[in-house]
Amino acid sequence: MKAAVLKRFGSPLAIEPVDDPVLGTGEVIVDIAAASVLSYANEVFSGERKYLLEPPAIPGTGGIGRVSALGPDATHLAVGDWVYCDPTVRSRDDELAPDITLQGLSARGPGGLKLQQHFRHGSFAQRMRIPTENAKPIGAIAPDEAAQWCALGTLLVPYGGFLAANLQAGETVLVSGATGRFGSAAVAVALAMGATAVVAPGRNEAMLGELQRRFGPRVHPVRLSGDESEDTARMMRAAPGPIDCVLDIMPPSVATSVVRAAVMTVRPYGRVVLMGGVGMLGGSGLDLPYPWIMRNCVTIHGVWMYPPSAAVRMVGLIRAGLLDLTQFKPTCFDLDRANDAVAHAAAHRQPFEMTVITP
Repeated sequence: MKAAVLKRFGSPLAIEPVDDPVLGTGEVIVDIAAASVLSYANEVFSGERKYLLEPPAIPGTGGIGRVSALGPDATHLAVGDWVYCDPTVRSRDDELAPDITLQGLSARGPGGLKLQQHFRHGSFAQRMRIPTENAKPIGAIAPDEAAQWCALGTLLVPYGGFLAANLQAGETVLVSGATGRFGSAAVAVALAMGATAVVAPGRNEAMLGELQRRFGPRVHPVRLSGDESEDTARMMRAAPGPIDCVLDIMPPSVATSVVRAAVMTVRPYGRVVLMGGVGMLGGSGLDLPYPWIMRNCVTIHGVWMYPPSAAVRMVGLIRAGLLDLTQFKPTCFDLDRANDAVAHAAAHRQPFEMTVITP
């Protein structure tokens, strides 16, 4: 088969023939129809982000495709089924604290690297081998819809945060980072889950207006000033009532003061979810006042990705019409132009835009 291979950090992807994946027990092979390209993929492949990924490897996080081969333990999947290839691979020998690797992207710690040695290769290829439990059925689709279904990879990240926070219908949410790719998806997901209101802070006034245009009066935009205390006050004033849940999904480049300004808006007994990259490239940590957390009984969740059941539940929200995939506009590249796709993704980071490779 053909694949795009990262042979070493800092070099372009090599488009070349590689061995077909070999099926094992507990595994599925999927013919990849569409694979999304992260907007920061160039930063990973250059080594700038210092992700735990050992080249040579076929990159690509998740994809949409059809099952072409099954192991003997699969009892519901069938050859030809359309599935989402969930990149969040968990070790199977510790249910309480499994090691995790993001197939084709990164790993968490030494255990995740060990897992990556087997599930190393991602979706920038014609075929991909994944654990059986990572083949998430999406139901019948037309082949030309596969690129749009790649939006699952973006929507699932904030969905995992809201599941961890036990977001309930009728609650008010604040999304810190609402004008970014994952943050704007968080706005859509919160509304689909029944949030009464979503406070959307940011400095990009055009994007704040676009969020309100797309999703209506349940979105409450707030233009940030850069002053921490003033911004906390602005966000609280914009909310129609107490803020039940704050989701932070800011990128690594943002100062911790911006995150703290949002966190401090949550009501007593409220929940805060930290899913962003702040601090990953160095710098100061997120200092929060101990007495405020303790006396207000604030719950803080650190969340990386989402639980195994999230993809199936997300497909249910989409099939019910609560999430509209047509909001997302894919630009497609064939596999031979994988490097062009990586450059395009870096240059087109706007919310609701996707760059997709179609092997």
